Amino acid sequence: MNTGLKEEIRRKCGELDIPLVGFAPAGRWDTPLFDPWIPAAFRPRSIFKETTTVIVIGLPVSLPVLDTAPSIWYHEHYRTINALLDQNAYRIATALTGRGYPSLPVPRDGYGSIGVLKERPVAFFSHRHAAFLAGLGTFGINNTLLTPEFGPRVRFASILTTADIPPDPVIVEDLCIRCMRCVEACPVSALGEEMYPQGLTDKTACATRAEDLNRRFLSPCGLCIRTCPVGHDRDPYPPGDIDRYNESDDAFSSYHRAWNHVRAYGSR
Repeated sequence: MNTGLKEEIRRKCGELDIPLVGFAPAGRWDTPLFDPWIPAAFRPRSIFKETTTVIVIGLPVSLPVLDTAPSIWYHEHYRTINALLDQNAYRIATALTGRGYPSLPVPRDGYGSIGVLKERPVAFFSHRHAAFLAGLGTFGINNTLLTPEFGPRVRFASILTTADIPPDPVIVEDLCIRCMRCVEACPVSALGEEMYPQGLTDKTACATRAEDLNRRFLSPCGLCIRTCPVGHDRDPYPPGDIDRYNESDDAFSSYHRAWNHVRAYGSR
């Protein structure tokens, strides 16, 4: 295994301001860790048969911007993160290919529109599962990946490479604390109260709301990930500050005025 190459990739990610990077051997997809598991057609070697390692990179969603969701600010912020993920995954894959390790960047989204997602609510490759297998986090009740650093407020992209790179360990202890804030925050009741994978998201309800928000330039929704208390990105805030999402609480009226101001402009 190429330990030196792993450190080079980590340094490169540091230069690109990518705070999260993990490595998983392609063989991990072949050993089910829970049920339902990833179907064979969606595994790395089914997509690019020469895959030896999957590299996963993650960029955080800014909590203060997310607090305004749904808003044009979060809409544009989300688009910026997606663009950076695709660009940086391309840079890493191209650099590896140039070193003699054929590598492919997988786009952060694998569908053309929300309408397509409503008809078939899956992409050809799951970055969430890749991030889990690369040791970056564990699944939460809202079917997102929770990370120690940013909770669920992070987006991922992956690189399939022929390079044999030492793997990172999978996180064993669940990060989700089952507070149910995400379940309570969902405006379309798309979430169940059981731990993933039993409490799967009602993907149709979630996608229908996203489609409506997208027509108004307000997608994505983001309410379930903003309320999650997990993540060191919350450390700068006082412990009780998470209660600011109760918009009927006058103690946090300054937050609510700011959010309502942002929401009132730049969208339909």
